[in-house]
Amino acid sequence: MTIVLYSIAVSSPITPAEPLPPLPEIPRGALVIVEGRAPIWRYGMALHLLHGSPAAAVAFYDPRLGAVVVATHSQEWQVGQVVDVTLPTGEES
Repeated sequence: MTIVLYSIAVSSPITPAEPLPPLPEIPRGALVIVEGRAPIWRYGMALHLLHGSPAAAVAFYDPRLGAVVVATHSQEWQVGQVVDVTLPTGEES
């Protein structure tokens, strides 16, 4: 299983006009975990951007639960599935 982290964290208030960070390289079939402290609408924008990517599934990171799958195009992943992951130091914003 290939996991790709995509941080959309912001350090100060922003508006929806602020662009998302560029997508990382996403191998076909990867699980993309979106993480970082950001407004909820920024997470929605990230999900929309990732929908056309080669990812098999997209999860949002919750520090209390782990990565929760929110969209999938693969039988390997189920919406609502919690993936136990530990983010590298400094990634969790």
